[in-house]
Amino acid sequence: MPPVLCLLMLLGALCRFGEAMSREEKQKLRNQVVEMFDHAYQNYMDHAYPADELMPLTCRGRVRGLEPSRGDVDDALGKFSLTLIDTLDTLVLLNKTTEFEAAVRSVLSDVRLDNDIVVSVFETNIRVLGGLLGGHSMAVMLKEGGQNMQWYQDELLHMAKDLGLRLLPAFNTSSGLPYPRINLKHGVRGPETRTGTETDTCTACAGTMILEFAALSRFTGDPVFEDHARRALDFLWEKRQRNSNLVGTTINIHSGEWVRRDSGVGAGIDSYYEYLLKAYILLGDDLFLQRFNIHYASIMKYISQPPLLLDVHIHKPLLPARTWMDSLLAFFPGLQVLKGDIRPAIETHEMLYQVTKKHNFLPEAFTTDFRVHWAQHPLRPEFAESTYFLYKATGDPYYLEAGRTILDNLNRFARVPCGFAAMKDVRTGSHEDRMDSFFLAEMFKYLFLLFAEAEDIPFDVEDYVFTTEAHLLPLSLSTAPNSSSIPSNRTSDEELDDSNFDWTCPNTQLLFPDPAFPRSLREPIRSAVDKSCPRPAPYREPGMGRPPLRAQDFMANNPEHLELLRRMGVSLVHLKDGRVQLVQHATQAVSAVAAEDGVRFMQEMMELSSQQQKEQLPPRAIQIVSHPFFGRVVLTAGPAQFGTDLSKSSTGVRGFVTVAEPYSGCTEITNGEYVQGHIALLQRGQCMFAEKARNIQKAGAIGGIVIDDNEGSSSDTAPLFQMAGDGRSTDDVTLPLLFLFHKEGNILLEALKEYREVEVLLSDKARDRGMDVQEEENCQTEATTPTSFKPVSQSQMSTDELDKSVPEEVTPAKEVSPAEELRIEEEDRAVPPLADTALPEEERDSEKTEEPRGDKDLSSQSVDQLLADWQEDLEAFKQMEKDDL
Repeated sequence: MPPVLCLLMLLGALCRFGEAMSREEKQKLRNQVVEMFDHAYQNYMDHAYPADELMPLTCRGRVRGLEPSRGDVDDALGKFSLTLIDTLDTLVLLNKTTEFEAAVRSVLSDVRLDNDIVVSVFETNIRVLGGLLGGHSMAVMLKEGGQNMQWYQDELLHMAKDLGLRLLPAFNTSSGLPYPRINLKHGVRGPETRTGTETDTCTACAGTMILEFAALSRFTGDPVFEDHARRALDFLWEKRQRNSNLVGTTINIHSGEWVRRDSGVGAGIDSYYEYLLKAYILLGDDLFLQRFNIHYASIMKYISQPPLLLDVHIHKPLLPARTWMDSLLAFFPGLQVLKGDIRPAIETHEMLYQVTKKHNFLPEAFTTDFRVHWAQHPLRPEFAESTYFLYKATGDPYYLEAGRTILDNLNRFARVPCGFAAMKDVRTGSHEDRMDSFFLAEMFKYLFLLFAEAEDIPFDVEDYVFTTEAHLLPLSLSTAPNSSSIPSNRTSDEELDDSNFDWTCPNTQLLFPDPAFPRSLREPIRSAVDKSCPRPAPYREPGMGRPPLRAQDFMANNPEHLELLRRMGVSLVHLKDGRVQLVQHATQAVSAVAAEDGVRFMQEMMELSSQQQKEQLPPRAIQIVSHPFFGRVVLTAGPAQFGTDLSKSSTGVRGFVTVAEPYSGCTEITNGEYVQGHIALLQRGQCMFAEKARNIQKAGAIGGIVIDDNEGSSSDTAPLFQMAGDGRSTDDVTLPLLFLFHKEGNILLEALKEYREVEVLLSDKARDRGMDVQEEENCQTEATTPTSFKPVSQSQMSTDELDKSVPEEVTPAKEVSPAEELRIEEEDRAVPPLADTALPEEERDSEKTEEPRGDKDLSSQSVDQLLADWQEDLEAFKQMEKDDL
């Protein structure tokens, strides 16, 4: 049997086990997917187009250069109407041919590809080039049907070739690996075009070109694109670690040296493996499948620890590189289905599903005991992708219920009047003002296909392969001519040995002889997640014994301990302010084993210091629940180390807000009759936080919100911090006090100015609108900030600094994500922040006004304008509730 057909038949083998979902229920969920897509797509077209992306909280388009820079994330934006191009083939799949035809005409008339702007080669390839090729495939299919797109003359393909030619200069390196960025107008010319100076790229960035570039070559008959993509893949294959057959995460594009030697299946590597297998499916070249199988065997030997997938070092693959996983690896069970390895796919998917149910969404990263490591969730589709593929392979209705969970959580927690907003923190339910294009390109495709019957799909999806962005490329391209001028890089007879080549496909009837088989795999994993299984013991080579020094035994004035630290590459730095910082330089250790001992010592020291210091609290949420917001606006707030602990309250504190007088809250409140029974708004400055809390509590307030007086500050760009006490007992403070930065505070002040009566809910996380408060999950999420341990080859590992009362108490610092860093501060005196450097706050001007001020940098739209735009959507919400959606 031909291998391509074999892989596809696996997807088509539908064996229904257990109680099937009724056709009526599937239809209801399918219609719900379409309604959700319409909500997201129409709001993009109404409020954002022709901008690249929609900002769903402020109901406007994100235009690069006009919004504050978000760093590398913005490299996906090229002023080419990214979301519309990324959505083209989704429109056809969802039977929206009229909208598709209108969208194609808009792309042809409005989109320019010669903008003087630097973009990511990887993102532009998978989103824009892939979107144009997927749109072209759909247009040709519809035209051949004889009813739609009869005017189409390959215009999207011409645009795709134009874009491909603009990306080609990125491959002008000695290795053939592409530069990570390119200027669409000027190409790679060095510093004057802000490109050509980079030396490193991620493995996935260089190895995720073959599907789009090969499809472009075969559609156009020009082999140059496929040749360059193949050359990049050949180079990565040559640079794999020959003993482990693994690749690192980051590589030097000139020398081919690995910059980061950690290896996994998540961020930085993920789609490299995906494209090896899918290139075989699309192009029929045995070499791609052979390489994939060799890599896959190593992944299952070293990285897979069912149900976990943990990064390792490529040179020492038995050593774990980190103790957390990122959400991008959620695609891997779907890839395992394509491979035909169903059992580990079921196990890993179940682990991901249980983490999703714990936190409503997959956090960007989570620990081996399933707690939050990085709290963001930008509405990634990888879990939905794997859910779809597992349902196709098993027919188990369990995966339909998993899909229902995804739909429910999106509607309950991410839906806002102008679309769907990314989650800034899955613990609190706060939002981020972004809706990435991949949400429309991928999420709704996989969810629609999950619930669709064959007659609901306008074409046979088995005739196409999904790219990593879920764009549809026809399998007929495998027979298209390709006169490549660059031969495949077959390096040895051993690599062509059939013993390394899996030609066979599994028989699904043998995989699932018992309908209870999948359930038997899931139950232990569900139990493990529920019990928050402990972290696995770190691996040590046989005979090495325990680490030579444990963190709990360490004394900074013990010469023997200091010598042991030196051998592990760990040094003490005494700071001018009396604090002590631990720093590890792995290259200064006496041996690789000693360096690994140093990493473990730092890990232990972090855990020990976090136990010794006062517990860090996670961010809190302020949810505007009154008309016309209805709980859809959630503001990220900093907690206080005193007063009501909102995490122990099942209902939070709900009440109307009022501005305290004086606004600083530093003296007796003069408008006590208005503050009583309300939540008081206060301005930061002039006195301690605890003093403010006592004054509003004396006036009868039920809670307080302190708004930053530093104009322009925002939780988007500044780390959140905890409000500390005043050095004496704060047991007398019994109300909750939360902190808002200036931008978020002005949202609240503007709402109060417009509507006079604004009701908010202070809680540990956003509550579901219109529903009873749910019981708190047993699994407690990490309140600490992201910690990552660099590979041994990295030059330095820095650690947290804290005030020390005695020399023996030394605390290592950890890497802190700017979005999640938590600072602890009091008014008018700085407690050292939990970061690598502690800087005192600037002196506050005692003459500052006490009147609330508007944020000049906030959206130029007034609240009236915003709400006018939202009104129609709010009516849709009411109708949605009536329909029990």
